[in-house]
Amino acid sequence: MKKTITFMAAACSLTINAQMHENSKTSIKYPETRKADNTDTYFGTEVPDPYRWLEDDRSEETAAWVKAENEVTFNYLSKIPFRDAIKARLEKLWNYERIGAPFKEGDYTYYYKNNGLQNQSVLYRKDKNGKEEVFLDPNTLSKDGTTSLGGTNFTKKGDLMAYSISEGGSDWRKVFIMDTETKKLVGEPIVDVKFSGVSWKGSEGFYYSSYDKPEGSELSAKTDQHKLYYHKLGTPQKEDKVVFGLDQKRRYVGGYVTEDMHYLIVSAANSTSGNELYIKDLTKTNSDFITIIDNFETDSNIIDNDGSTLFIVTNYEAPNKKIITVDAANPQQKYWKDLIPQTDNVLSASTGSGYIFAEYMQDAVSVVKQYDYDGKLIRNVSLPGIGTVGGFGGKKEEKTLYYSFTNYISPGTIYSYDAKSGKSEVYQKPKVDFNSDDYESQQVFYTSKDGTKIPMIITHKKGIKLNGKNPTILYGYGGFNISLTPSFSVPNAVWMENGGIYAVANLRGGGEYGKKWHDAGTKQQKQNVFDDFIAAAEYLINNNYTSSDYLAISGGSNGGLLVGATMTQRPDLMKVALPAVGVLDMLRYHTFTAGAGWAYDYGTAEDSAEMFNYLKGYSPVHNVKQGIHYPATLITTGDHDDRVVPAHSFKFAAELQAKHKGDNPVLIRIGVKAGHGAGKSVAQMIDEYSDVQAFTLYNMGVTPKVKK
Repeated sequence: MKKTITFMAAACSLTINAQMHENSKTSIKYPETRKADNTDTYFGTEVPDPYRWLEDDRSEETAAWVKAENEVTFNYLSKIPFRDAIKARLEKLWNYERIGAPFKEGDYTYYYKNNGLQNQSVLYRKDKNGKEEVFLDPNTLSKDGTTSLGGTNFTKKGDLMAYSISEGGSDWRKVFIMDTETKKLVGEPIVDVKFSGVSWKGSEGFYYSSYDKPEGSELSAKTDQHKLYYHKLGTPQKEDKVVFGLDQKRRYVGGYVTEDMHYLIVSAANSTSGNELYIKDLTKTNSDFITIIDNFETDSNIIDNDGSTLFIVTNYEAPNKKIITVDAANPQQKYWKDLIPQTDNVLSASTGSGYIFAEYMQDAVSVVKQYDYDGKLIRNVSLPGIGTVGGFGGKKEEKTLYYSFTNYISPGTIYSYDAKSGKSEVYQKPKVDFNSDDYESQQVFYTSKDGTKIPMIITHKKGIKLNGKNPTILYGYGGFNISLTPSFSVPNAVWMENGGIYAVANLRGGGEYGKKWHDAGTKQQKQNVFDDFIAAAEYLINNNYTSSDYLAISGGSNGGLLVGATMTQRPDLMKVALPAVGVLDMLRYHTFTAGAGWAYDYGTAEDSAEMFNYLKGYSPVHNVKQGIHYPATLITTGDHDDRVVPAHSFKFAAELQAKHKGDNPVLIRIGVKAGHGAGKSVAQMIDEYSDVQAFTLYNMGVTPKVKK
């Protein structure tokens, strides 16, 4: 079954060079990786871990190994004849002005802008007379552009702003306070903040979350007890009080103050799925927290309040989510009343201009409905096309809201929206050197191993020949209730310009069809995700989009696990494998940083003998076999990744290089001053995408005719 999504000639801009394909099979001398005598025992089963020493990110031996691996990798990549042409095209296409949606704080209107190739977007503002000025430029915070802005939070009056920075891609942040009138810093920065926003209580202080600084390496040591703190301006950080999490141990704790400054809301969780919910009345001195939800069985969050009436989005008795109301004085589930019931499509919601905007995913594309606070449908919002929208959020008094629209061939455009009339107008349309009319996307539904229908969107140039020889990237994620929805990216545009096909499969484990879809790809059903991905590859091959000689599989983080498991289970299926920042050691993932919080999706090797055996059965590090011809592999990670520590990638690379048979290169590219992905500089991204695309095409034996 196919569904044409939009847009529909140009011939493929590539040639297939069999001779070059043979010449690419050069013998690579990999660095020797020391094997240590290290064994763990799980339920009576001994499991060797010879590369455990690579987990020590502070050791000189690990640093030397990283340097040696990078030398081999970058030497290989530098010799690909068209690598520089791809980089030049990426730079040219990336070089367009990008302006974010404006937002009002105090007497100013703020917005982010990037002139094209700036490493980090700059925060600008305009006064009431329209005079523009740079307010905060993160590019001035480091010479190489690797210090990024993590987030900004203004007081209700707009007189103060808290902003966080990430250095080298780390999840650990510093928070600075700025006087918005003078642009001077106030007091000392708050340090060692992690997985946190900032929420002001008036202009006197703010709430933030963090962990105790771990013993050992801050980039890899376990962080297990999250706490919510209150910082009073003018006092040292050491005097900050723990508001929540001191007695109740939770891995993830977040707190924020409602727009009317009436309530403090706290969400607490031990995993990435399921949360407790608490509320505290800030208008009453020394008031206690009231429990709304006291378990981790559902996901719920408060999107707004109208006086004492709370509006909660929840999957309690509603796997696709609904919106309920309840009084803050008695907010427990037995008092909940449905406001916007569950539908067949998954709900996410925002509020602005005194309305509720319900965004639904219908086969991974957006549908938006506007409601009033009584649950009355005001209108179905007319969208610019079929794709992904984001936004519609804002303060109650704002008359104009903003939203973005994008899909795989349409660069993100920002629209203004009059909430009263429902009228949309283009606010900012980027001028990109890419002709969307030359490309098309189709949604297909294919059958996985157990008969489940899985959606996939396939995008490419119009008029492409289905001859099995099109270089194709198949991308997937399949975890943590995360949905892959259509969006434009410069690297994908360049890939398609060069005749490539880009396919995205919406696998189980994601959130595209609600909680049941998510749960169908967790714990001892995780193999469903890999089966879905394998079936996607087989669909592309069987329908002559591509063949195993021209197929690359790609994914990052949990998607890196997806690639690692797929390539070890079916090494014959693809020519190239691109696991990025992957979770690859499934027996030890939970021992690093906040990894224990992923147990809802994965389970842990300590849970039971059955769970241990299941994890060991697909863990990429433990399933690299001696003498197997693995596909050409480029593992990518960052030396400052403290989300999925680089040791996962290090150990996987060492196993592949030791056991792989054949001439396909198995390389690891380790970014310097790079983390899990957020805040990466434009220069870093262009370099990495140039390497990945050049590596992929070169190992497929394809010479692209790169547009200049």
